[in-house]
Amino acid sequence: MAISILDTVQVGLLGLATTSSVVIGAALGLYLNFSRRFLACILAFAAGSLIAALAIELGFEGAHELSHHGDNVHVAWGLIAGGFAVGAVAYYVASLFLEQKGAALRYPSRFMEYALNRKRKEVSEKLALLSQCSLLRHLPAEQADALLEQVQERQAKAGDVLFRIGDPGDALYILARGKVEVLNDRTGQKLAQLADGQAFGEMALLSGGTRTATVHCLSDCHLLVIGKSDFDRLLAEDPHLNEQVRKLSHERALSNLQSGEVNPGLWAQLASESLEHLSRSDENKALHEAKAGKGAGLAIVFGNILDTIPACLVIGAKFAGFESLSVTLILGMFLGGIPEAAASATMLRRAGFSNRAIFLLWSTVLAAGIVAAVAGKLLIGHSESTPAVLAQAVAGGAILALVTHAMIPEALHKGGSTVVLPAVAGFLFALYLALLETPGT
Repeated sequence: MAISILDTVQVGLLGLATTSSVVIGAALGLYLNFSRRFLACILAFAAGSLIAALAIELGFEGAHELSHHGDNVHVAWGLIAGGFAVGAVAYYVASLFLEQKGAALRYPSRFMEYALNRKRKEVSEKLALLSQCSLLRHLPAEQADALLEQVQERQAKAGDVLFRIGDPGDALYILARGKVEVLNDRTGQKLAQLADGQAFGEMALLSGGTRTATVHCLSDCHLLVIGKSDFDRLLAEDPHLNEQVRKLSHERALSNLQSGEVNPGLWAQLASESLEHLSRSDENKALHEAKAGKGAGLAIVFGNILDTIPACLVIGAKFAGFESLSVTLILGMFLGGIPEAAASATMLRRAGFSNRAIFLLWSTVLAAGIVAAVAGKLLIGHSESTPAVLAQAVAGGAILALVTHAMIPEALHKGGSTVVLPAVAGFLFALYLALLETPGT
């Protein structure tokens, strides 16, 4: 069926109107201080509305259309479910890829997950090495985050003396890479040779006494060092840790530690799982590196487009005049764009983007909305064929993935459990609109 120029213009304007809310949201985020909870409730309402629209307009109606083509209910459901699954997987994979390139800056909740994963990855090697120290393995693994803040890295050359007999016990050492030799200078006896992952200096750290041996490097070494003052500060700030160390200072407890009762791998795993906190410095570092990453701005653009295209494709495909508008889908996308863009604008400004750059990044959504709506009208509009129905199901799966991957987590991040009722209200409102549009109701 030929598409008139008027229809093309109308559907393009419809795509523009649907996505125009992102400009409103970006302006709110940059120039007004709206309540985070209020914005979260709007986002939750939009998510509930979209879920209802997907279930009714794309899921149920698509399966019903396929049954008219002669498919039984099981085949129709399988085809629709397969389309949704393909769309959801495609969106999810593309979204994760773009977030690693810098697109995580679009949403605070996605950025927090990105920053936490990045932090875990960065510290995994340190944790594995720290777990080799018998003393540290008997400190609570959930305190690893505070412990890592005290760890300093040090490089030493072959032949360097790290400390001598009689020196004050001022630090604990963990050997990341290299080899060191432990000697008794007074007798000339070689006490031990240590290699990657082994710790030394803990006895003097516990007792507060002087060194009982001399340690020098047999090769170039990379060391992790915890200064005594830092460790003492850590103990002073946490009574539980202080109690544990006092118990360990007893000779029998120290002997048990050296027997290696606690599995190092298990300690490192528990410590890694406990890293759920991001300090302000962690956030700022991740923000700076995400923005500075190669192609971060382009990744944000593609991320915005990825979020926009599926819904606008469906809106365009279903447009056969203003009486046939997919009101629930349009409403959900329009309302959802406001808090999403507001949160994103705030995050992008923290990352160092100018207001002009932020508006330019979000303006790509307007262009994508127009193009996607027109494409939906031209390619799959006015078609009741199985491929057209499946194409809409694929787009529906991508929209559902957007709702669960970004919209709902973002609403919970800002509003907590208060978003439950707005989400239900959005679902029920969309259901009501669908019933009004159904003949005979």
